[in-house]
Amino acid sequence: MKRSQINAALRELEAMCETYRFALPPFCHFTPEEWQSKGHEYDEIRACMLGWDITDYGMGDFDKIGFSLITIRNGNRAMADQYPKVYAEKLLYLKEGQYSPMHFHWYKTEDIINRGGGNVLIQVYNSMPDEEIDRRSDVTVHTDGRTYTVSAGTRIRLTPGESIHIQQRLYHDFTVEEGSGPVLLGEVSQCNDDTTDNRFNPPVGRFPTIEEDEPPYRLLCNEYPPAR
Repeated sequence: MKRSQINAALRELEAMCETYRFALPPFCHFTPEEWQSKGHEYDEIRACMLGWDITDYGMGDFDKIGFSLITIRNGNRAMADQYPKVYAEKLLYLKEGQYSPMHFHWYKTEDIINRGGGNVLIQVYNSMPDEEIDRRSDVTVHTDGRTYTVSAGTRIRLTPGESIHIQQRLYHDFTVEEGSGPVLLGEVSQCNDDTTDNRFNPPVGRFPTIEEDEPPYRLLCNEYPPAR
């Protein structure tokens, strides 16, 4: 992705948070210049990859295959003695026409909540013992205290305020219902690890390769400089 695309996506997500009055923690507002002077008191942000996260999944077409995210809180299972939180919280932003690819998590369970805007569609499949997509068996769905069964590949529609629980190894993707507008989503989950706990099908990348065509507006969660 070009840095200019990332900067535009950051500002768009930031504006969406302001629209729905979701106040962000102070570290989300640090400039790249401010990060150069931050010491070890902010090691939790570095180690747990808190902050901004823009991805095109390595596909090079962000407006069609992409997601904008903010990790607000998280632990680190590899450094559990130092960062023992067993939970995580994110904000996610998806525009009409964007798609977040099919994947599951081996470790993490999560609730996805529509915090405002349009309607999100989440397609669900069970997984096979060999971790391929099960395109035949019915899926048990949990939404806001309701448990029910749907056919494989059903798109669950979440309007603002509604949520779905995603179990381990449950395949799911994200799109926006046409005509409903961009969506601000919340995610409440177990400790998150985007480097080892995503099984995309078919495989895609997770973090973008960046072409530096302008200075960064904010640093992404995998770009922080070492503590001074």
